[in-house]
Amino acid sequence: MPLREPIECQIPTACAGMRLDQALATLLPAYSRSRLQQGLKAGQLRVDGVVRRPRDPVAGGETVSGELTLEGETVAVAQDIPLTLLHQDADLLVIDKPSGLVAHPAAGHRDGTLVNALLHRFPELADLPRAGLVHRLDKDTSGLLVVARSLRAHTALVEQLQARRIEREYLAVVDGLPVAGGTVDAPVGRHPVDRQRMAVTPGGKPAVTHYRVLRRFRVHTLLRVKLETGRTHQIRVHMAHIRLPLLGDPVYGGRPRVPPAASPRCIATIQGFRRQALHAARLALTHPASGEHLEWRADLPADLAELLAILAEDCGESA
Repeated sequence: MPLREPIECQIPTACAGMRLDQALATLLPAYSRSRLQQGLKAGQLRVDGVVRRPRDPVAGGETVSGELTLEGETVAVAQDIPLTLLHQDADLLVIDKPSGLVAHPAAGHRDGTLVNALLHRFPELADLPRAGLVHRLDKDTSGLLVVARSLRAHTALVEQLQARRIEREYLAVVDGLPVAGGTVDAPVGRHPVDRQRMAVTPGGKPAVTHYRVLRRFRVHTLLRVKLETGRTHQIRVHMAHIRLPLLGDPVYGGRPRVPPAASPRCIATIQGFRRQALHAARLALTHPASGEHLEWRADLPADLAELLAILAEDCGESA
């Protein structure tokens, strides 16, 4: 059965001059813009009680009300793929995603994704935008993801994410030895030449990444990284931008650095690490229903734990 959600909101004066559908997409991020356009055209949503066209400009102050039907947002098949659930309740799920698992179906990855796995365990998610995914991790990044189980929870969590109230901390191993931690505040957008990559570019979206040194090895460093924004490939791009690329990153990393006179085992481990050394280790948010502050941590996966042990051994230290 499709969900029917009551809608009532007021368009702020800051949206004056915008298209109606554009203003609503800003106010109601849980819905796709096409779904909002359909709702306006069908008369499900009215502006001050009047049916308006999606392209009509708004002045600010108008009240939008009605009942929006949400159906068929997710087009993906359910597949029995193992999931590691760290939290489950009526409003949200917290997943510990393994490296190698794509979050959402896309060109080249139509199945075998986290969404396919979620639909098998929780078929009701098919009625939610992006099967309830609030944010994503790259295929080869491991760690914590939150998934909404209701439209109201999805809207609340997206609002928290946009307001930078969801805390996301990562552990990253980088090539290089920074003197201290710092902040990278540089816009991220599509690479001007290679459209498959992201880059720091003047026309990009604002992006802020904080990093702190946790442990230094001979030519590598373990960092704790905290995101303020969540742009595509943000940590990978920002670290490469300050010449501290993630070890093993196949897109932004270049050739991995090897310590001088390293053991064959150390060399083989570094050169054989075929994914970006990045793990979403901590997630904290406000529960969308109870208002409780919740926090989760995910242990390092085996490959990263082994990498750190080998780097410590190369320094003559214990892991």
